[in-house]
Amino acid sequence: MLLYIHIPFCDSKCHYCAFNSYTAHKELKSAYMNALLTQLKHELQNHAIPPHGIETLYIGGGTPSTIAAEAYTPLFEQLASYLHPEAEITAEANPNSATPEWLTGMRALGVNRLSLGVQSFDDAKLRLLGRAHSADQAKKAVAAAHEAGFARLSIDLMYSTPFDTPEFIEGEMARIKELPIDHLSLYSLTIEEQTPFAERPEVQQEREEVYDLIRHHCNALGLDQYEVANFGNPSRHNAGYWAYKPYLGIGAGAVGRTGSVRTYPHKNLNDYIAQPLYAYEENLTPDDIKTEKVLLGLRYVGGFDYKLLSEDERKRLHILEKNGTLWLDKGRVYSTNLFLGDEIALYLLD
Repeated sequence: MLLYIHIPFCDSKCHYCAFNSYTAHKELKSAYMNALLTQLKHELQNHAIPPHGIETLYIGGGTPSTIAAEAYTPLFEQLASYLHPEAEITAEANPNSATPEWLTGMRALGVNRLSLGVQSFDDAKLRLLGRAHSADQAKKAVAAAHEAGFARLSIDLMYSTPFDTPEFIEGEMARIKELPIDHLSLYSLTIEEQTPFAERPEVQQEREEVYDLIRHHCNALGLDQYEVANFGNPSRHNAGYWAYKPYLGIGAGAVGRTGSVRTYPHKNLNDYIAQPLYAYEENLTPDDIKTEKVLLGLRYVGGFDYKLLSEDERKRLHILEKNGTLWLDKGRVYSTNLFLGDEIALYLLD
């Protein structure tokens, strides 16, 4: 079982962000952490999670580094008997709030993988994106995390902004080459409704050659692509999603799925604190599950099970196999271009 815990608090709201996050309501942090603990206890019991049954834990946001490390102690105490001895435990952080004290505190709790929201090592691009940190803070945060003992260290990089010419990306990748990271998550800027960038759609400037250039540099650094947006030493937690493993979602707006039931807690912060055990349930049909497995498999090197496809879908698969778009091996279907997963699925599925 995978476990996701959502921290919705942020120091500032980035111009592109449509996630469930809040820059206000800092006075609710203590109450929110208590609500997390209440929901966590309930979910562990409700799903009869056995000892060592949690194989990965991911603390995401928002910005988990806006919550003091010691505030996570009750959650880790509750999870002590449930976490597998070799569980991958990831926490997200931003460079401006990932202080050495926070990093060492989280490492002491058992966090063994860190994902830093760097986005860029250029101050002007960071200002465009509305990030709360500087390029210098980003470099220092990576160094501090490494010094704190995080051997598993990931950074996020955003592209498709007006800055991201091939020449600019060469500079970004040259800086990344110097860092002690083992993973990179690559995100294309998208314009979301009800964000500051919704009023400025021109800031999204996609260049296909930029994506290919980043992939080339990642390969040269030994950060091999294993999912459309991820390179390097695979995150077991994220790979679990793509392999369609069940997961618990703890926190405001944190979605969970076990079997054919997807659960949605309250998204609103106050509503969640008042009713941490509430969850809307969505019952997935066999076709829903099949579609999701195919979509996820086409963007992941793990592929999907050939048996999922109908006779007509298999005929279309073999057409794509002949032109080199897909390949079949030992009962699994793989894509030769993870970037085209959605388009391939539209053609493939009835």
